[in-house]
Amino acid sequence: MVKKLAAEFVGTFWLVLGGCGSAVLAANFGGDGNPLGIGFVGVALAFGLTVLTGAYALGHISGGHFNPAVSFGLWAGGRFPARDLLPYIVAQTLGAVAAAFILFQIASGSAGFAIDGGSAGAFASNGFGELSPGGYSMAAAFLCEVVLTAFFLVVIMGATHSRAPAGFAPIAIGLALTLIHLISIPVTNTSVNPARSTGVAIFAGGAQVSQLWLFWLAPILGGLLGGLFYKWLGHDRPDIVGNG
Repeated sequence: MVKKLAAEFVGTFWLVLGGCGSAVLAANFGGDGNPLGIGFVGVALAFGLTVLTGAYALGHISGGHFNPAVSFGLWAGGRFPARDLLPYIVAQTLGAVAAAFILFQIASGSAGFAIDGGSAGAFASNGFGELSPGGYSMAAAFLCEVVLTAFFLVVIMGATHSRAPAGFAPIAIGLALTLIHLISIPVTNTSVNPARSTGVAIFAGGAQVSQLWLFWLAPILGGLLGGLFYKWLGHDRPDIVGNG
């Protein structure tokens, strides 16, 4: 279990450092005068690549969840024991906070770096209303996070099913997360991962922290719905503990 928790810590650290780091350091690099930034597409791809590479590197140790919503979804789908939920979630959240701390230290090395805690997407944070990149309402943000997390679980459980093509699951999962970001960055700056949201919100400030409840509740609800749906759809046996 210690090695599993270490893998979840490191995997979530890598996801936040790579995904959120691309948003903070590279998305708008150069500004309007000399735009060299990677933009929405680059950030979406960065998140997908972190999950893809992390799953290949660490999935055989811990299952490669890197996300409390995924752990809850796999539990609902009969692939993960309830007794391991809390330790996994703690390890994932600590990994996200540690990555956000390292990212803050790196970003602070630029003389012009500052976090405007009241602005949308500050320090790659998630939000709704005034803190949504596109000004989307709380209801829209909630629905977006629930539906996309549910589909994420469907892809994860399908790709890791015993009858799925072997060895390709991380590719499908990474591409799914890329697509999710391409859809929802304008809406919530894309969470689908409570740990990822928590890590950067701590450094973004009070406004983002006050909205964290949605980015725990909605992804976990979506994960549960997706896990339950695929359990019914895929006829999984309840004793199977697979990786995700």
